[in-house]
Amino acid sequence: MTQRNTSGLVVGAILIGLGVFFLFAEFFNFMAWHLLWPFLVIGVGGLFFIGMVAGGKSTAGLAIPGSIISTVGLMLFFQNWTGQWATWAYGWTIILMAVGLGIVIMGAWAGDRQQRHSGWSLMKVGFVLFVIFGAFFEGLIFRSGNSVVSQFLFPVLLIVVGLYLLVRRFGPGPVQPVAPPSTTGNDNAAPPPQAPG
Repeated sequence: MTQRNTSGLVVGAILIGLGVFFLFAEFFNFMAWHLLWPFLVIGVGGLFFIGMVAGGKSTAGLAIPGSIISTVGLMLFFQNWTGQWATWAYGWTIILMAVGLGIVIMGAWAGDRQQRHSGWSLMKVGFVLFVIFGAFFEGLIFRSGNSVVSQFLFPVLLIVVGLYLLVRRFGPGPVQPVAPPSTTGNDNAAPPPQAPG
């Protein structure tokens, strides 16, 4: 499938999905629209994955916008449900992790190990930034009282990330594989002694 056909498939699926959603909303009078609207964003992200699957390995890059949009939809659902809109102050780091996840999926779909490795590295960076900024804003700026997040979650995550970085820095490095002994023999070795005639 060509890139043009894949783009048309994604756009067409998005339009059909929007039309079906609004028809259901009109006929069934969704009373919980103010809570469920983030699922519309999640669905748009999911359509990119549909396009990726339909387009084959050549459209593996659709995993990146699909991951970003789906993650933003999940964040909007959480914030809309809880009213914690201020978490955008550090929630942007989750989008960074979503980019890494998209690269991992893209590498897995295209069979590129280097892309998968790069994606995991970006996800780790995003998670570390999430913990640092989350602890800063929740613990020092927001001071959300008896919140379990500010009292326990981020302090524990800070300890875990700190221990991980220490072990990675001072711990033993990865074990290097030992090359098997050569079976062809040593060309410079002395020839075996000849039996007396």
